[in-house]
Amino acid sequence: MNLQENTQRWLPKVRKMALSLPMALLAAMVLVGINETGHMRSQDALEQMAQNMATRGDVNKLLQSMLDAETGQRGYLLTGNETYLEPYDKAVATVQTNLDRLRSQFMNSPDDMQEFALLSRQISRKLAEMELSLRLRRKGNEDAWKFILNTDVGKEHMEAIRTHAQELIARSDLRLSQGQQQIEQSLTLSRIGIATVTVIGLLAFYMYLRQAQAVQAVNLREQALLERERDRLEGLVRERTATLSELANHLQQVREEERGHLARELHDELGALLTAAKLDVARLKSKINATAPDVAERLKHLTDTLNSGIALKRRIIEDLRPSSLSNLGLTAALEILTREYAERAGIEVETSLEAVQLPDATQLTVYRMVQEALTNIGKYAKAKKVLVSVHAHPTHVAVQVRDDGVGFDPATVRPTSHGLAGMRHRVEAAGGRLALTSRPGNGTLLSAVLPLQRAPVAAQAIAALGD
Repeated sequence: MNLQENTQRWLPKVRKMALSLPMALLAAMVLVGINETGHMRSQDALEQMAQNMATRGDVNKLLQSMLDAETGQRGYLLTGNETYLEPYDKAVATVQTNLDRLRSQFMNSPDDMQEFALLSRQISRKLAEMELSLRLRRKGNEDAWKFILNTDVGKEHMEAIRTHAQELIARSDLRLSQGQQQIEQSLTLSRIGIATVTVIGLLAFYMYLRQAQAVQAVNLREQALLERERDRLEGLVRERTATLSELANHLQQVREEERGHLARELHDELGALLTAAKLDVARLKSKINATAPDVAERLKHLTDTLNSGIALKRRIIEDLRPSSLSNLGLTAALEILTREYAERAGIEVETSLEAVQLPDATQLTVYRMVQEALTNIGKYAKAKKVLVSVHAHPTHVAVQVRDDGVGFDPATVRPTSHGLAGMRHRVEAAGGRLALTSRPGNGTLLSAVLPLQRAPVAAQAIAALGD
């Protein structure tokens, strides 16, 4: 069964799933709406209940303050002790505070405001009656304040205050009861809505599960097909990668062999020609009258030219195939390379080189890496100082080339920059790892780690090609 047939079988199930998903979404939206409505209604009811409780408490505090004021007033009238006036004054101040608080609470309720106005009027009368008695007592008019005290005026005022206060408390209790009923209704509505939506959600979920199982089966088959295709492609990529790696190693080896062959040809053929020419010039010197200024100058120029050609030939041969590497070893070859580079480029080069035991192919890899790194430093780094180090460790050899140049961002290296890619391939072919660290303005560090135990891949490839 191919992918197209699986897709055609899967489409009807998707259409069925399109029914269950809207049902589940609708149920969720209804549930959220019911919860939000119940929450807002309950929150309003709780706010009203809290306000009514505060009103009830303020009315009770008002009654208590009036009783405290009356008690302090009667104590002073009967004893003449000024200490009774302190609780009286405090209670009167509290009464005014409670009246202001209740007035602000009843601003939005005309009925309560009307009842509160009656209560406030009675309180004002009671306070005026108590203030009059106190004023008469201070003036020493005994008959007058005793007459007021013995009448039922104060009692009538207090009864009226209690009546109006009880009315306000009763209205607050009624609103508290209504708020409780509203909360109960909201909870009942939420329970019914949640139960209904839960049933709808379970039904939609059941439908979704049935359809999801069918889709999952199709997906598993498709996944198996995709995994087989991926495994096939990965195998093909591995095969092509191995082929390309082998080809690259072969080309690298062929290149080194061609360099060696060209170096030998230059050393043998061109060296012989230049040496013969130099010998001929030496013979001519002995047979030609060298006292003539023009002849002497020409012979000297010819000798210098031949010496320069021999030096150029030697330098080209060393670049193609360093004889110092095969004759003197890696350490000496790197010392010669860095010294000649420092003289040629005018850059200070420090070395920290330890003797290491590496196969010939790996030694050539290290030499070429340092050579390429120095070439790049001379072209781009604008460095003043370079450090080349080779250190031996129990299991590997660490090679580093560090400069103090302008540096760069490694992320901006162009794919067409084959120098770094070539160095990386050489090191990895020898079984090692190459790392580049650089930042603009902070120089560059090129480091490689090469194993001591593992036989280099390049050497293995060379041996296989030789067989």
